[in-house]
Amino acid sequence: MSDRLAIIMTSGTREKLQMAAMTAAVAAAGGSEVLVFVSMNALLAFRRDQAPEAPPEGEVGRLLASKGAPRPTDLFRQAVELGSVKVFPCSMAMDVLALAPEALLDYLDKPTGLTKFLSELGAYPTLTF
Repeated sequence: MSDRLAIIMTSGTREKLQMAAMTAAVAAAGGSEVLVFVSMNALLAFRRDQAPEAPPEGEVGRLLASKGAPRPTDLFRQAVELGSVKVFPCSMAMDVLALAPEALLDYLDKPTGLTKFLSELGAYPTLTF
């Protein structure tokens, strides 16, 4: 496994949020540094209050919710607490959604733009969800 990983999230569906969160948590547990950029509909799941339940894309998404699988945001919190994961909200999506930093979950890092995020990646392998 690489010692670094970047994840770019734009989808707000349960399956994609879940897979991104699991990937970040497993990579962090394996000792990798993980940078996550959260934008577009994915950002809605990270609101402190009124965060909607992520809509399922299909049967697996419905089963994740009905069987009590951990919420993706809880998995991200655990990954951040491991110390090697940073989750950056997209400043443009925050503007579009009229979200102040205080409206987002407390473990998110400082808002950043896509240009800055991409410029800091260097040779990180990058996954998109």
